[in-house]
Amino acid sequence: MATPEISNKPPKSCGHNAGPPPPRPHYHRVRKLVHLTCFLIFVLLPFFNVMRFDIPRQRFYFAGYELLISEFGIIFFALMFLMFVIVVSSVVYGRIYCGYMCPQMIFSEASLETESWIKRKVTKHFIKWPAPRRNLLARGLFYAIVGVASVFLSFIFISYFVTPSDLIRRLASLDMHTAGGISGAVVTLITFLDFTLLRQRFCTTVCPYGYLQGMLGDGNTLLVTYRDENHECIECKKCVRDCLMGIDIRKSPYQIECVHCGECIDSCADILGKLGKEGLIHYTWGETGKVVETETAWYRKLGIRDSKRVVVLLVTLFYLSGLYVALSMRRTILVQLQPVRTSMFRLGDDGTVYNTFRVKLANRGSSDASVSFWLEGLPSGSLTLQPSPVPLKAGETIDRQFEVSARPFTGANEVNRFRIFASTGEKDPEVFDETFLMPQEKKSK
Repeated sequence: MATPEISNKPPKSCGHNAGPPPPRPHYHRVRKLVHLTCFLIFVLLPFFNVMRFDIPRQRFYFAGYELLISEFGIIFFALMFLMFVIVVSSVVYGRIYCGYMCPQMIFSEASLETESWIKRKVTKHFIKWPAPRRNLLARGLFYAIVGVASVFLSFIFISYFVTPSDLIRRLASLDMHTAGGISGAVVTLITFLDFTLLRQRFCTTVCPYGYLQGMLGDGNTLLVTYRDENHECIECKKCVRDCLMGIDIRKSPYQIECVHCGECIDSCADILGKLGKEGLIHYTWGETGKVVETETAWYRKLGIRDSKRVVVLLVTLFYLSGLYVALSMRRTILVQLQPVRTSMFRLGDDGTVYNTFRVKLANRGSSDASVSFWLEGLPSGSLTLQPSPVPLKAGETIDRQFEVSARPFTGANEVNRFRIFASTGEKDPEVFDETFLMPQEKKSK
């Protein structure tokens, strides 16, 4: 019998690519970096007045500007701009916000990861303890950490509506009888229950954003899609095990639980990459559209794929332009002036006539300022507003009355028109057209 020939050649690769594995996506790493950035922004925003309401002082802070509640026009443009940003995000990128920037998702994941980390540490260091005792210790430590985190996050959240320094004083005094203290306690309790019980269930049962995105999305909206035309799936189910929402993306890309986090994309690419194959799950523009990584034009990579998206972007830019114009025309020092006509005028012993006016000054900036007043068009007229100029501290509001005086002059009428000028030094003086009332002698018949 012939002896079989023994070959020294390496075995064939059984149909797999012998070259280097295809590049793998790292959406998990990118998402965690975005989570950290969003968390830092959430914590720091109220301390820099970038965007928050100050309910006790009736202020709205946006992009460093301090807006009075009465400045409805600017607040309207700001809120409309933010609303259209949400619409653009939903139309173009689907639920990317949910997976990458939503506070609920960020803190829910942090809660789950913290609980898992505590269980591993307790099991490692107390391996000789009975399992029920270890679980009780792990649960107690987890509740303690979540309790401290709930107080901290409640403080940050309430700081968007109450000045942080004022809130610190309330917290130090264990304030539980004012609106700020009660709100802080309620938010702390809700946060604790959310981190320990609700978590991602909020996304699928309470949050309306998933339903909103379902209405705004179309055939070109970003999706997480499973494509296996060649039947290369090896049924490892790692994409299912790693899914934060517990779904199987292979069933449909339109599952409302999907938050487009991309964890399944990394999982599939990781397993099939070891076999020299590309992953079967991708970010795509629509269910049948191109894979995002294969797009060549920069604007198509950004999701600008049809006239609908161009129109939505133009509307958003319109509101942004309106907001910019409104903020650029706004004065840091608000001056409001009007006559007080409870009495027409006051006549002095020397014949001088006095008219009463009311002025309201508000310093909406971060530095001290002063306002100077003078008048023109009223012979022998003078202001009794003291001190002059009027000093204004940062954030201060002054509401007071003053008198304009003038002696009868040739050509005086019952109603005499003149102007009051107010200068803050930042722009041209503000001009107020006013009237000065004077008594008239009755002519004998």
